[in-house]
Amino acid sequence: MAILVSVSGVRKAFAARPLFEGLTFSIESGERIGLIGPNGAGKSTLLRMIASQASPDEGVISFQRGLRVGFLEQTPTFKKGATVHSTLLEGAADPDDWESIALADEIASKLSLLDPSQLVEELSGGWKKRAALGRELVRQPDLLLLDEPTNHLDLDSIYWLEEWIRNARLATLTITHDRAFLQKVSDRILELDRRNPGGLLSIKGDYVNYLEAKEQLVASQERREVILKNTLRRETEWLRQGAKARTTKQQARIQRAGDLKDEVSEISYRNQSRTVKLDFQATERNPKKLIEAKGISKSWGRGPLFSGVDLVLSPGKRVGILGSNGCGKSTLIQTLLKEEEPDTGSVSHVDGLQVAYFQQNREALDPKVTVAKTICPSGDFVDYRGNRMHIRGYLDRFLFTQGQMDMAVGKLSGGEQGRLLIAQLMLQPANILVLDEPTNDLDMATLAVLEECLTEFQGAILLVTHDRYFLDQVANQILAFSPFPEERGQITSFASLGQWEAWFTDTNRKPRLQGSGGSSAGSSVTVASAPAVEQKKRKLSFKEQRELDSMESNIHKIEAELAHWTAESLKPENTSHSAKLMEISQKMTQLQAEIERLYLRWSELE
Repeated sequence: MAILVSVSGVRKAFAARPLFEGLTFSIESGERIGLIGPNGAGKSTLLRMIASQASPDEGVISFQRGLRVGFLEQTPTFKKGATVHSTLLEGAADPDDWESIALADEIASKLSLLDPSQLVEELSGGWKKRAALGRELVRQPDLLLLDEPTNHLDLDSIYWLEEWIRNARLATLTITHDRAFLQKVSDRILELDRRNPGGLLSIKGDYVNYLEAKEQLVASQERREVILKNTLRRETEWLRQGAKARTTKQQARIQRAGDLKDEVSEISYRNQSRTVKLDFQATERNPKKLIEAKGISKSWGRGPLFSGVDLVLSPGKRVGILGSNGCGKSTLIQTLLKEEEPDTGSVSHVDGLQVAYFQQNREALDPKVTVAKTICPSGDFVDYRGNRMHIRGYLDRFLFTQGQMDMAVGKLSGGEQGRLLIAQLMLQPANILVLDEPTNDLDMATLAVLEECLTEFQGAILLVTHDRYFLDQVANQILAFSPFPEERGQITSFASLGQWEAWFTDTNRKPRLQGSGGSSAGSSVTVASAPAVEQKKRKLSFKEQRELDSMESNIHKIEAELAHWTAESLKPENTSHSAKLMEISQKMTQLQAEIERLYLRWSELE
């Protein structure tokens, strides 16, 4: 395979602290590389350097001649007033060229961005990510850099992105802490960590292969540390005996003792394993029912967000909430917390209920305030579990160094800001923890500690996350919003993520509509809200009944035709023929729109 990028002896420092130094590796065509490492290791900085948006302090990054690089940033930015179409054309060398316009239309169709005139600012976070990805694909890159691409995506979009990366005909370098996603999209793992020899560990294979190799490496380094320390102890004892350093042999032995000391120091540093110390405070009083919801429903705009929900939150109940972006997850949480009034039904709280809330958008953090003042606005001590603890000792539990205490929050990495929010949360005694996407940007070591901490929490938990592995480890009940428009507002309860995935996969193979008689693996927690005045249903006409009877077969027929043209769009003879490709793209767009229309009509007739 051809080498696309070669990184040799690269060093980069932030202020006086080096992020990494002496980095050397290469990226070959067609590789699917996952880039992992602890927060603050410099992963995003390294991606920006490969994208030519930053320069190394030392070393060289060389590129294959004519290499095209795409870069999907962690938080994409868009021009004010930009539409989907204009955003995609930003990636074109000549946005007025008809071949570029045809390519943008084709990519929009593949990404299901069916309304080119829609303003990007009106899209949800997941669809903005698709638009930003489309912009990079219009560049026709040989290498695509992806920085935390699953952040703010719903599970449906994550499944789609996994499939797309596996089938893409280009090399990818992806930063992600989503372990399930990493396993699916990687055939090589790079771990950026100063504790690794040379600062970088490269493992050929998927994430499971990396875990196995990492375990062997750590065990080997620990054994070597023991051997070197024993050897150093013997050499030190020899030196203490006052051996005369007259002969060349004795001088070499003294020199060897000095080298051994440096090597032991280096390998001891690499073998250090600092982990975050997390322990949320549950209140002493935890009654059996903390929150009880009976038949609650809420509507907004075009229809119900949820209806007929019954839920009891008691100590030890850890509820994971799943659903696409904008489906109503946050509104459900706000209704359960009595921040919103339900349209129907009731919500009751135990007296003295205490809630600790982790907010996804990090509004609780002021980027201009220092790390220390964020945790302790006045004084130098915090009250943790009834004891006074010095702010430096408390923040040390979250791996913040002394030099970071007076650093502005805005200069922290995304993962470090996440840890700071958790540090705030741990100071609040609570019956209920509400966690809205707590896993975004956290490194894998912190995620593992957080998982263990939450499973040991004595109160109740409401958890929103798209990290499937994390959700599976923490939640003991899943509430899932239906992914189908015709079932808007329905929520189904599952005992585990595996049960939900089996249901989701099955229902996506054949759309499950209301009245179809199909059964699911979960138990429904939703009942339709009864109208105030019962209305008699209008009987379908003969023509409408015939239309309804043939609807499913018509949809399957058009979906088969769409699959045919999708396959045609990927053929080399068509991808190289711009006029033909434009014709196929327009056909695909028309078919997709017709499928959407038929589903809507089906719902109306039902």
